Amino acid sequence: MKIKICGMKFPKNIQEIAALQPDFMGYIFYPKSKRYVGTDFSPKSIQKVPNSIKKVAVFVNEEVDRILEIQHQFSFDFVQLHGNESVAECEVLKENNINIIKAFSVDSTFDFEAIEKYQSVCDFFLFDTKTPDYGGSGKSFDWELLEKYRLSKSFFLSGGLSIHNIGKIKYTKHPMLVGLDFNSQLEDSNTRKIKEEVSELIETIRAK
Repeated sequence: MKIKICGMKFPKNIQEIAALQPDFMGYIFYPKSKRYVGTDFSPKSIQKVPNSIKKVAVFVNEEVDRILEIQHQFSFDFVQLHGNESVAECEVLKENNINIIKAFSVDSTFDFEAIEKYQSVCDFFLFDTKTPDYGGSGKSFDWELLEKYRLSKSFFLSGGLSIHNIGKIKYTKHPMLVGLDFNSQLEDSNTRKIKEEVSELIETIRAK
């Protein structure tokens, strides 16, 4: 099971968490998020992160040219699109050899079949809890809804995941679930990830 720690923005904290060897680390380039990396974030902030950890830039309804600019500057391994990005926008990024994680906000009315058109232009899907703020809410959706997902694209599960509820995730049950995405439930009041909790989380998941 892949482990993704998202919402990283402080250079020292980035190195602390990188030392724990999660599989993915995410950096949010959405100015309205309280986990926004900020205007001073530079490639130096992540240059010491081992190549074994996939680096993910997270965007919400960003202009494609801006995404390409940031990707060119940082050389991220993946771009995560967390808004209402179209298939056409994904196609442009794919034409530029960019790996894509497409996030979808899930509630009881979500139609999993409607996202089939994204399968050919994305590397992974990510299912998060539907909120007005595009993630980071600390809330989980009803995971039973995943039984309705029958497409062939592998996905990450996100939304309120923490050391306290991972035992409830039957993540060996759904054949396309490949990773767990953690964010707000692993941080202090200043949005720094708590090293001890992340360490315990990683040890617990990898011991299964």
